[in-house]
Amino acid sequence: MNDTATGTISPAVREYHADCMARIAGSKCRESFSELFDFYAPRLKSYMLRLGASDIEAEDLAQDVMVTVWRKAEQYDRKLASVSTWIFRVARNRRIDRLRRVTRPELDAEEPMLRPPEIEKPEDTINRVQIEQTVREELAKLPPDQLQLLQAAFYDGLSHSEIAEAYDLPLGTVKSRIRRAFDRLRGVLDNEDISDA
Repeated sequence: MNDTATGTISPAVREYHADCMARIAGSKCRESFSELFDFYAPRLKSYMLRLGASDIEAEDLAQDVMVTVWRKAEQYDRKLASVSTWIFRVARNRRIDRLRRVTRPELDAEEPMLRPPEIEKPEDTINRVQIEQTVREELAKLPPDQLQLLQAAFYDGLSHSEIAEAYDLPLGTVKSRIRRAFDRLRGVLDNEDISDA
């Protein structure tokens, strides 16, 4: 977040606001806080309204942010950011926190996803172990250029475009090598028909 959230603020006003924050942090100066409140509270409310908050919620969030300014002014560092940047970052975080609380569903104790997994049957365990062993063996047989890209995709979780950038390869080359490696593994598993073992 930058000063554009509050419109253009002159360098002199920025410095003055930083001085106000220093006075609030140092001596809980009510006059300095009042000046910052008068300047930022309406802008915070407008910002929250633009983000989709209701009028009451926007007012409440603006008040909450300004209380944070009063309580945590000593955390502000004028060398790292302008006062407006710091305040609007607090505002954005408050809005996100509020949305998370509102959108987080209540947990249902009967939810199937919350139940522990069923104990695996011995034949399923054997089947899974065989598949894992076959996959490990086949991975070891892959050409290094295919294995490296396959590991980047499946173990490191990189997208094809991220792999292309990381390994300085054309995107088409990355896709074709991964597809060939994957097709080879699938072919071996299909041919061995481990699932019926």
